[in-house]
Amino acid sequence: MFTWLGSLAIRRARLILIITGVVVAISGVLATGAMDKLKVGGFLDPDAPSSEAAELIEERFGGQADLIVLVEAEEGATVDSPEVREAGERLTADLTGEETLSNVVSYWTDEAPSLRSEDGRFGVVVAHVAGDEHEALQNTEDLHAAYAGSIGPAEVTFGGWQGVNRDIFENVMTSLVIAEAIAIPLTLVLLLAAFGSLVAAALPLAIGVLAIVGTFGLLSLLGGFTDVSIFSANLTTALGLGLGIDYALLIVARFRERLGLGESVPDALAHTVRTAGRTILFSAVIVAAALATMLLFPLYFLRSFAYAGIGVVTIAALAALFVVPALLALLGERINAGRLPWVTGIRGGDAPFWGRLARAVRRRPVLALLPVVAGMVLAASPLLGVQFSTPDERVLRDDVASREVSAVLDEGFTGLDASALQVVTDTALDAPAVESLASDISERPGVTRVDASVGSFAEGRPLDGPPADAERSGPDAEWLTVSTSVEPKSEEATDLVADLRGLAVPGGGELLVGGTDAELVDTRDAIGSRLVLAIALITLVTFLVLFLFTGSVVQPLRALVLNGLGLAATFGIMVWIFQEGHLSGLLGFTPQPTDSAMTVLVFCVVFGLAMDYEVFVVARIKELHDQGMTPDAAVEHGLARTGRIVTTAAGLLAVSFLAFGTSSISFVQMFGIGAGLAILLDALLIRGVLVPGSLALLGRSAWWLPGPLRGVYARFGLSEAAEPEDAAAGDRDRTPATDPVGTRG
Repeated sequence: MFTWLGSLAIRRARLILIITGVVVAISGVLATGAMDKLKVGGFLDPDAPSSEAAELIEERFGGQADLIVLVEAEEGATVDSPEVREAGERLTADLTGEETLSNVVSYWTDEAPSLRSEDGRFGVVVAHVAGDEHEALQNTEDLHAAYAGSIGPAEVTFGGWQGVNRDIFENVMTSLVIAEAIAIPLTLVLLLAAFGSLVAAALPLAIGVLAIVGTFGLLSLLGGFTDVSIFSANLTTALGLGLGIDYALLIVARFRERLGLGESVPDALAHTVRTAGRTILFSAVIVAAALATMLLFPLYFLRSFAYAGIGVVTIAALAALFVVPALLALLGERINAGRLPWVTGIRGGDAPFWGRLARAVRRRPVLALLPVVAGMVLAASPLLGVQFSTPDERVLRDDVASREVSAVLDEGFTGLDASALQVVTDTALDAPAVESLASDISERPGVTRVDASVGSFAEGRPLDGPPADAERSGPDAEWLTVSTSVEPKSEEATDLVADLRGLAVPGGGELLVGGTDAELVDTRDAIGSRLVLAIALITLVTFLVLFLFTGSVVQPLRALVLNGLGLAATFGIMVWIFQEGHLSGLLGFTPQPTDSAMTVLVFCVVFGLAMDYEVFVVARIKELHDQGMTPDAAVEHGLARTGRIVTTAAGLLAVSFLAFGTSSISFVQMFGIGAGLAILLDALLIRGVLVPGSLALLGRSAWWLPGPLRGVYARFGLSEAAEPEDAAAGDRDRTPATDPVGTRG
């Protein structure tokens, strides 16, 4: 197969590039409309009880309040001042007339004390914004443009979940531009340092851009008939640039190496595609398989990353296997054109540092392994205190408008509970049944108030106050709001959700509980119930692919163990930074429990990329081992020839991810910094120390293959016939035996 690919690139280079140009042009046209089709949200399971509760409330009662319009009186005035009251009444009338709003409730028309701050400086209008997540975002944007800002003697600011969503969208767009502005120029500089040639450096960057454009075109198509999260754009740019460069780097470096040995362009290209091309294919399969497991989860936030990740990996691999060889066939020796005389760059052959490192590690593997393993275990220790949650306004910086609204509500208002639980039944209840249910709920620990169609209740008794809200009762549903004194998203809050869901509805029917705490319970369940299956599938696919790649059952197990250690260290560092709050001052975020969905995303991305570099290194070691080198010599020379490429590729990919550390959204920072640190940790410590150290301890048993599986590998394993390696490999390191991999004890 790979021999044919190399031949195709030589014979049909111009045709391949013409087809590529057409595909890129079409993708570019599609990509221009991608951002308009991507949605903010996707953090909830649409089939969860909390989602069903929200849908039922919207269908039967017009929807629960998700937009808070905060009105601040000018200095020296209050919301009851004549001018401010007039402005508030006018604002309320205008908002009530908006077709995209329902259930508009205002301090100036409803006279509810809970809608006025204790100092009288602030008053609020609450409402429900119509439409799904995408439509609600656009509606909120239109409302913000029409009403936010000064209205005479007062200032209007948008908050609530829809206000938060709008600010998240605005900040995502800004963060994306800033990250690309940092990553692309810095990547070009690093590529020039890596290759020392303008032409060679430009080629991997072009492939990275091609992968990004192609994936945005794919996301645009998918966004036309399914929900796709806007956050998938972050993965598209980071992974597209990184993997496109990784794969092109491997191809170009191997091609230049063969040219440096005196081979002709056709021979060098054929050898490159046959060896590096095979490595890229196996790498792409493992990375795509890791990302594909996110399709198991019902949250379209995670599924969107699977769409983007599979698209990026596939396009980057195809470009590396077809487009890069075609370009190299046309460029030939000119791949080294535009040399920078002051830069050495990667020119093939062994890298002395990595060879010496591998030699030092294999001579004293235990001494080398112990401090690295101990350091990773220490880094993983914060995982003992990990807590999981879902996004809220705290993902934004504290000077963002919707975040400021939340702070004002928390500090200055009593009785306005934005985190209240919403209880809804799917059947009608008569007044005595509603009174019984509301009274029962109000007696639960942590419940301070229950508002129902027959009145408000506390501690099992009806409260004096505003008249009952008859609109909370429908012909086939009943809606109650439960205010609590417990900390939102705490264990007490989630226990209360479970308690309420266990209540029986008088006369029968189903009781559904919604609200932020219920959403947290359902999100944990949605992720937790599928996490074991996702990990099992990733492990199985990785084991099978590495088995077919290496012809050993020990190599996949070793890779999985080391990868697991690296993942544990990465997540421990993330908890230390983002949950415990270290570096929060430097990065400008608010410490909070670890985001559940983002943890799954980082796990899948980091696992796939770690295996990407595993394949890069082991491919060369296996190639040398198959040619008859001793295990120690194969490891030493294999790392010498791949160490510089892997660390260069990792550095370039880490730049793409770490650039998102500049984001003003904390979970985007967590994604970028977590993935970037994991990549560097993997390339430097795991590939540089743990791989050669573990292989030194394993010796020949690293390539062991049980007898019953030898026939399976012989039939299904992908390998190329070994070719004599250049003299730099060292004849002294070869063994006289030439038996197949895995047959030696």
